[in-house]
Amino acid sequence: MYRYDQYDHLIVRERIAQYRDQVARRLSGELLEEEFIPLRLQNGLYMQRHAYMLRVAVPYGLLSSAQVRMFGHIARTYDRGYGHFTTRQNIQYNWIELEQTPDILTDLASVEMHAIQTSGNCIRNITTDEFAGVAADEIIDPRPFAEILRQWSTFHPEFAALPRKFKVAINGAVEDRAAIAVHDIGLTVVHNEAGEVGFKFMAGGGMGRTPILGSVIREFLPWQHLLTYTEAVMRVYNQNGRRDNKYKARIKILLKAMGVEEFTRQVEAEWADLKDGPETLTQEEFDRVAKWFQPHAYRTLETIDVAASQPDNKPFANWLDRNVKPHKVPGYAAVLLSLKKTGVPPGDATDGQLDFVADLADQFSFGEVRVTHEQNLVLADVEQSQLFALWQLLKSQGLATPNIGLLTDIIACPGGDYCSLANAKSLPIAAAIAERFDDLDFQHDIGDIELNISGCINACGHHHVGNIGILGVDKDGSEWYQVSVGGAQGNTSAIGKIIGPSFSAPQMPEVIGRLLETYVQCRIEGERFVDTVGRLGIAPFKEHVYATPIPAGEPAKEDQYA
Repeated sequence: MYRYDQYDHLIVRERIAQYRDQVARRLSGELLEEEFIPLRLQNGLYMQRHAYMLRVAVPYGLLSSAQVRMFGHIARTYDRGYGHFTTRQNIQYNWIELEQTPDILTDLASVEMHAIQTSGNCIRNITTDEFAGVAADEIIDPRPFAEILRQWSTFHPEFAALPRKFKVAINGAVEDRAAIAVHDIGLTVVHNEAGEVGFKFMAGGGMGRTPILGSVIREFLPWQHLLTYTEAVMRVYNQNGRRDNKYKARIKILLKAMGVEEFTRQVEAEWADLKDGPETLTQEEFDRVAKWFQPHAYRTLETIDVAASQPDNKPFANWLDRNVKPHKVPGYAAVLLSLKKTGVPPGDATDGQLDFVADLADQFSFGEVRVTHEQNLVLADVEQSQLFALWQLLKSQGLATPNIGLLTDIIACPGGDYCSLANAKSLPIAAAIAERFDDLDFQHDIGDIELNISGCINACGHHHVGNIGILGVDKDGSEWYQVSVGGAQGNTSAIGKIIGPSFSAPQMPEVIGRLLETYVQCRIEGERFVDTVGRLGIAPFKEHVYATPIPAGEPAKEDQYA
């Protein structure tokens, strides 16, 4: 994985010193809160409902075991014993004291981490496939390109005050596991007819108030022009994006207003002046970065039938089926650690679990851990012969739930329990649904299904692309929930369609139950939930959900997370 160079170390060290002085002036009263807001946001510090929240950058979701241990240390020392992994592959801490934040950033810097550009109207964390470098269907490892983009975008003077935040995702495999279609810029590694490496370049995707799938503005961009063409797109957006209305400030609104053809024309015109300039990538520059992402020292192994070694162990077989993924190297596998055990907020990990995962990474996976945008963790390089031993250890810490891709593998933002922007709570809804359907046999029968929950229209839970999406809305001062079906990410990305009027919190488990009943009644053999919705439309689902009144049920439990 990438290691900081002298410039990285210097930038982070000087930023911490600057921020420490800013915090001291805020605590003394020399800086007013309105003056301090932009300064703290530049360092990933938000004021949430109950306390400050610190968001730490995890570039393209890749961590060393030392960094994971540091996360455990921060959770234990400065927070309430846990951290929350997000859909941006970052980690957040929800109970931070302002005066301690410079020390937290200093601790992070000791393991080459920071919180720079995790907030603000700038280019945010570059995300990619959690199986990058090991995926069996990989075309090119996208991580060197993600790191090149990270270095280029960090403190870029021209793009430090964009009309709105800006998100970039890159995919290097046949199957898109980075959700590139719903990013401001989405990149897919491709080969042209001559076998040369380049990118299919998408722009204008996004969720939030106006969900839009990105448009392809260039079918093939030679990799040498990754930075110059990205800069051309950023310039067109920076010059023309709206700054008078933050709800209409994203690039997706600009592209829609201009039209794809005109937007592309302006980008190409801008690019003409940049195309062969100093930011054109050379092989030497690519090699400088790519050396940090060379394959590990894999052993020469034979692929084995792991399930056959435990023929009567159904729990282990279920885990192999859901949580273990193919690896490009024979004899190895990639393992997903579920952070979705029933009763635990999705994406949360305790300080003890973080220390434990770091130890497992050293023992089983070359000292590396990945974060997924579905809020789970990955040990990407596990020998198949070690899978049973790993499974037994994971069970002891509640990290072996065999529900990856199933109903209770819920994606959820922190919602109204923490976030001051939220209209409604997300976590109690996730808990109620998980508890209602906490039957693995039932979940395995239902099969692949993605359920996403957002507490507000900002869509941090990616509800628009959930096969079932739940959005918290405010209704006369009360918390209600709007439901959509048919959303999807990946190669067949789609925006879900709202089925009808919203529901109260106690009604939500029954709503999900009725959607699943419709699916079971209407599916054909081998058909996933999202495919059934695609074939039939939302009408039968809507009809069954609203056919009879849904009981109000018991009042929602009082806030159990705050």
